[in-house]
Amino acid sequence: MIRRVKLRRMGGSIGVTLPEDMVQRLHLEAGDEVLAVETASGILLTPHDPDVDDGLAIAVEAQQRFRKALRDLAK
Repeated sequence: MIRRVKLRRMGGSIGVTLPEDMVQRLHLEAGDEVLAVETASGILLTPHDPDVDDGLAIAVEAQQRFRKALRDLAK
């Protein structure tokens, strides 16, 4: 489902309010964490998954460790 939502100033940040029906359908509550992922077509919000954090940390470490090899492979 695609919904139009409005961005609002929240202190020094910008926030978005999700429609109640979407919150209920996705079983979200105030204080829940979601991941904001930049994609080629915009921003994807997805439920927070601690396993994803672990995987991203591993990927960042590998990217730093094998920086030269990855740069050579990209040529």
